[in-house]
Amino acid sequence: MTPHFTLAELTATSHRQFDNTPNEAETANLQRLAESLEQVKTTLDGKPIMINSAFRSKQVNDSVGSKDTSQHRIGCAADLRVPGMTPDAVVRAVIAAGLPFDQIIREFDAWTHISVTNTPDGAPRRQALIIDKAGTRPFA
Repeated sequence: MTPHFTLAELTATSHRQFDNTPNEAETANLQRLAESLEQVKTTLDGKPIMINSAFRSKQVNDSVGSKDTSQHRIGCAADLRVPGMTPDAVVRAVIAAGLPFDQIIREFDAWTHISVTNTPDGAPRRQALIIDKAGTRPFA
């Protein structure tokens, strides 16, 4: 897909009993997501980006207890870790760089969720949030 992000990496799942093959539209979204992740990698001075989860078929998404409205379902979101950086530091760097993300979320202080718009011509919301045991709130 891009120099640092493959389709296999963006569709990997530990729930191998379920098909996790994206359709044509989802693959196009994953291409936009991979291009966005390249921008994140550049912003982070080329540090490795480890993808926990990106595209999720309905069965995979259901098996992890996520909502059908999750941007993962359509190939527009990735959960990631950056070795040597806290999720807070990743969020702050992406915001400071002015990247055109749709959402960036520090989740459970363990990983960072980042997404692109659901459609290629959509305007990025640049919504920054925290999700943890206390609930969902703006990132501050």
